Amino acid sequence: MRVVLLQRSLAWGDPEANLSHLDQALDNNPGADLYVLPEMFTTGFATLPDANVEEEPSKGLAWMKAAANRTGAAIAGSIALKTAEGCRNRFYFVKPDDSVVIYDKRHLFTYGGEQERFSAGHERVITEWRGWRFLLTVCYDLRFPIWLRNRDDYDAIICVANWPDKRRYHWDTLLRARAIENQCYVLGVNRVGEDPVCVYDGGTVLLDPYGNPVASCPDSTQCECSGELDLKMIQDYRAKFPVLEDADIFELK
Repeated sequence: MRVVLLQRSLAWGDPEANLSHLDQALDNNPGADLYVLPEMFTTGFATLPDANVEEEPSKGLAWMKAAANRTGAAIAGSIALKTAEGCRNRFYFVKPDDSVVIYDKRHLFTYGGEQERFSAGHERVITEWRGWRFLLTVCYDLRFPIWLRNRDDYDAIICVANWPDKRRYHWDTLLRARAIENQCYVLGVNRVGEDPVCVYDGGTVLLDPYGNPVASCPDSTQCECSGELDLKMIQDYRAKFPVLEDADIFELK
């Protein structure tokens, strides 16, 4: 499977500008099975009271459906969305047949006030795509290994983020740890640029189950990177070194 990770600078609270900009990025990187965008890719990290959030029906979701149909690939990323149940940091995984898988961010970033505007989701979501099983996660989720623990039910983690530069070392370390401990690929997509609160320097990377980088984007640069996922390699590695069989059992609440 070929994946493309899009490290973007996001226009603050301007979905139209961000979506127009993403169309060109997709057109410049044809032939992928999966394109992954950052967290809140239509608005930036919209936790401030005056920050825009989308309302249903979401323009961002409509764009994702059109892009998936045009490219014949799945499109993944999260959107700040006002729903009937309140605001959600909603991860959409959209397939070319217009089917949509939804994951609402479980761990809200209380240090940044996300819990004051958004409601947390409670369901761990795995979706299948072209023979692969993907666990959907958003930014702060990365710090909680029990939530992400592989129960031999997924092959890759997708983590989309607005992770600031001052905690970049944490991002790099946690992505690698999640890949190694779960014997899976990790697709980590962070943004670059600035919003009214933070500076972002990227760190977008595709890691293999050994924690080695397959592809990555240069720091502080708006760009894309692509790589191939090898399912047989994962299967052979897990059979040879069956770490997951010895894992502790935790009860999620």
